[in-house]
Amino acid sequence: MELILKEDIQNLGFKDDLVKVKNGFGRNFLIPKGKAVLATVSARKVLAENLKQRAFKEKKIVEDANALR
Repeated sequence: MELILKEDIQNLGFKDDLVKVKNGFGRNFLIPKGKAVLATVSARKVLAENLKQRAFKEKKIVEDANALR
């Protein structure tokens, strides 16, 4: 089962990581507790867009910091 993590989980991965876990672990623990969502096609597209926007914002922050030097 492939899931997208919504928060950091020790020994599994970090927020927004795409991970493979056993069905029972995902279905009985991660998804009900809101720690992950199923990695459907639409969820992957949303994740890609979020990562793209985060990278753009981080790049802008670095450029602004370099401009202040």
